[in-house]
Amino acid sequence: MEWVGFVFGMVIGSFLNVCIYRLPASQSIVHPRSCCPQCGHLVRAYDNIPVLSYLLLHGRCRDCGARISPRYPLVELLSGAFAAMTVVRFGVGWTAAVVFVLVATFLVITFIDIDHRIIPDVITLPGIPTGLAASFVLDPAPPLVQPLESLIGILAGGGSLFLVAWGYQFITRREGMGGGDIKLLAMIGAFFGWPGVLFTIFTASLTGTLAGMAVILRQRADMKLAVPFGPFLAIGAIGYVFIGPETLAWYLQWMKH
Repeated sequence: MEWVGFVFGMVIGSFLNVCIYRLPASQSIVHPRSCCPQCGHLVRAYDNIPVLSYLLLHGRCRDCGARISPRYPLVELLSGAFAAMTVVRFGVGWTAAVVFVLVATFLVITFIDIDHRIIPDVITLPGIPTGLAASFVLDPAPPLVQPLESLIGILAGGGSLFLVAWGYQFITRREGMGGGDIKLLAMIGAFFGWPGVLFTIFTASLTGTLAGMAVILRQRADMKLAVPFGPFLAIGAIGYVFIGPETLAWYLQWMKH
């Protein structure tokens, strides 16, 4: 089943590439068919096979020869890998389906935020009530939670980042964290509750700090360099899906000794 999940995930990854390209431009993600952004020719069905078509075309458009970004097969491979990991961890069922949809959503958010420094409201705003509604109908097995935990997660996620953003702006007199990050963490809290919020914030802060320092040292940029935080929140949330509950349980047990 893992290989079936991997292939299915790569197919979904092709659709995620469409979302990454079109959502920031407020374009439909279902119509028209995909085309080359350089020459405008429609992509043939046999040139739209995940990863394989990219390799056969040597990363170039069949019609005009324009280079195709390696991000396309990267997203497809990541989507396939996470689908396989979801099957291994959760089996096949509603929990696995919801978890994979969330992970796929985090992939879309990551690459959109890297390119455009935005997290589309069309993803996060519906995601918050959807997470709360899901808590009423799905089995609250980790990482998913019960309704009360979902509500607390929304308040903890959105509220914590709002206070951080407000405090930073109050002290520095300039905007730091955007509203998109606040809504994203509220959505994460809706599905994963306050434990998911804590794990996500810790992981995002750690990876974000390390990445920011690496960029500063490599490019010799100043400490005011703007680094999008959404991708690191997504990394933290994906991490929570696969290792978060066990990691938190181990940490709490370790604290007792």
